[in-house]
Amino acid sequence: MLHFKRTLGLGTAIALLLSGCAQPFNQLQSEQAAQVEMRLDASLDVSDCEWKGDVTGSEGHWYTYLFFKNDSLTQGAVNDIKNHAAALGGDTVLLLTPVYFSTSVTLFGSAYRCKK
Repeated sequence: MLHFKRTLGLGTAIALLLSGCAQPFNQLQSEQAAQVEMRLDASLDVSDCEWKGDVTGSEGHWYTYLFFKNDSLTQGAVNDIKNHAAALGGDTVLLLTPVYFSTSVTLFGSAYRCKK
């Protein structure tokens, strides 16, 4: 029983230490991805934009919520969707309502090329 308590205590201590310095797995992969504009408002007029495709961004797995704060999960999902939009040649993402799970964050949107 004592061995179990020590193992549990050690595991908890490691998890707490890792959670304080954990960064999202998804990082921005290019300068183009860093320049992608994220929009969540209905006032974006895309009539002069070229639609590039639907994009998703996700961060987190069933176990990562133990190590990442929600803002890190959200930042990772934003980085992921920006990388996908940039790969399609988009510079703007019109987001649909974000989907928050208890262990991850997933974003859905449409990528457009709006800047000439």
